[in-house]
Amino acid sequence: MNNFFTRVFISALAIAITAAIQPGIHILNNDIGTYVLLGLVLGVVNGLLRPILMFLSCPLIILTLGFFALVVNGLMLQLTASILPDRLAIDHFGWAIGGGLIMAIVAMILENVLGVKEHKREEKRKRKGRTIFLKD
Repeated sequence: MNNFFTRVFISALAIAITAAIQPGIHILNNDIGTYVLLGLVLGVVNGLLRPILMFLSCPLIILTLGFFALVVNGLMLQLTASILPDRLAIDHFGWAIGGGLIMAIVAMILENVLGVKEHKREEKRKRKGRTIFLKD
């Protein structure tokens, strides 16, 4: 459950940074509740629909050497904007693709800084009954 809240925080911060960088992405209510709500909705959209879209578009992703994944990220951001039109506005789909790229980079950096991936690997090891000690 702690991992869920960390991911919502990462998504909210990534949206805030993306909106500050991209001129075509606008946060309409500039308060903390808006960012948390956007992070929550984006997390649910990414958790439910993104794996399905990635699977269905796998041939296009392979054909374009992974660049079509940027389109899928843009679709997820555009879908979040259509779910919450009073909180997030995107001028056109090109800004959504660019915003998806920026959000992916920011989320990757924040996950590494906050140690989300290491925490997930440690939980998997504990479930398997093995404890692996890493060298310092």
